[in-house]
Amino acid sequence: MTRTHDDTMGPHRAAPTAIRTPSFQEAAMLRALDEEPAPVPMTPHSAQEMEENLVSKHPEPTIPESDISLADIERQRARPAMWAIGVLLVLAALVVPFWAGRNIAVHHTDWVIAHCSMVDSRGIVLVAWAVTAFMLVSLTMMLVDRYRKTWFSIFLVLLCGEQFIGGVSLLKFNFWYSTYVIYGEHARIANAANLGIIAAALALAAFAVVWVGILVVVPKDSPFNVLTHVWTSLILLFVFEVAALLIVLFGGFITVV
Repeated sequence: MTRTHDDTMGPHRAAPTAIRTPSFQEAAMLRALDEEPAPVPMTPHSAQEMEENLVSKHPEPTIPESDISLADIERQRARPAMWAIGVLLVLAALVVPFWAGRNIAVHHTDWVIAHCSMVDSRGIVLVAWAVTAFMLVSLTMMLVDRYRKTWFSIFLVLLCGEQFIGGVSLLKFNFWYSTYVIYGEHARIANAANLGIIAAALALAAFAVVWVGILVVVPKDSPFNVLTHVWTSLILLFVFEVAALLIVLFGGFITVV
């Protein structure tokens, strides 16, 4: 009797392997993994992104340790000598031109009248206002802009001009008495200059009150908060200055004093 191939294998046949069916939870997890988008490699497009990518690959700090504290760094940047020189220059610009202008007004009154009497009062107001207003703007730019030396130089020049005009016009709040004593019937020259300077100063004071009020009262998410930004604030300052000039020119103040 001939044996078949299956009979010869007999007890050595391998049993068929049962195929395991995944459960519902495993199938859901596999489906979620398939639906999840594959991570896309990011290619840096700039030197800054390249630097950030390189830094993130180094868990250890690459900046060497130093014994210099933040206070020492700020002290090195302070430059007290430069501050002292700046304060002295400002004091000199406040005192010397005003003294020189007052000396000219007292001892050379006829010369001032001869050279300024032909100018209209509104022109004198405009000149005095412009010098003072741009002096205040240069001071503001010196505080907010990075070109501080340039703005400081402009501020010093304009401050000298404003103080000189104030000295010639005998600047003070009740100026009309002293100007009439010195200039007599030509006191309108000094009065107009004083009105221009005072108008610019009062406009700055009004702007400061409004700006601080906006900063305190208006919430951060309000659209009016844009008025506290640097360039918007400068535009608002110009609005106040121009309004003060127009009030002086066409409000009848020139004829009163």
